[in-house]
Amino acid sequence: MAISLTRARTIIRKTLAKGREMELKPLSVVVLDAGGHVQAFEREDGAAPGRFAIAHGKAYGAVMLGMPGSAQMARAEQQGYFMNAVNGVYGGAVVPVPGGVLVHDKQGRVIGAVGVTGDTSDNDAAAAMSGIEGAGLTGVA
Repeated sequence: MAISLTRARTIIRKTLAKGREMELKPLSVVVLDAGGHVQAFEREDGAAPGRFAIAHGKAYGAVMLGMPGSAQMARAEQQGYFMNAVNGVYGGAVVPVPGGVLVHDKQGRVIGAVGVTGDTSDNDAAAAMSGIEGAGLTGVA
């Protein structure tokens, strides 16, 4: 299964709705497929224009490394040299913090990732999880 455009838009819509429910700052949300390609992106009014790169970096790191942003952050804290090397390999495109969430299908296969930015990293991840679950998929934050 791949993340269709319709499902990607559902993830974004539900993520943004959760952000409004939680009264978060304006969010930016990107959905990547299993190859790290952008399927959909939206930036709420009032979100800084540079947020695309951050949202993308959170999701890209998750899908390319097969680990959510929280695990990447823990790895960076324990082995900073490893994450520096990874970022070198990926041209500085990885943002190893919560808010990068892996998306699994019903069989447990990684089919993509969601990156959310705009509020605290933990709140970003919570909004992403809500969006993923709202689209009938499973997230790993």
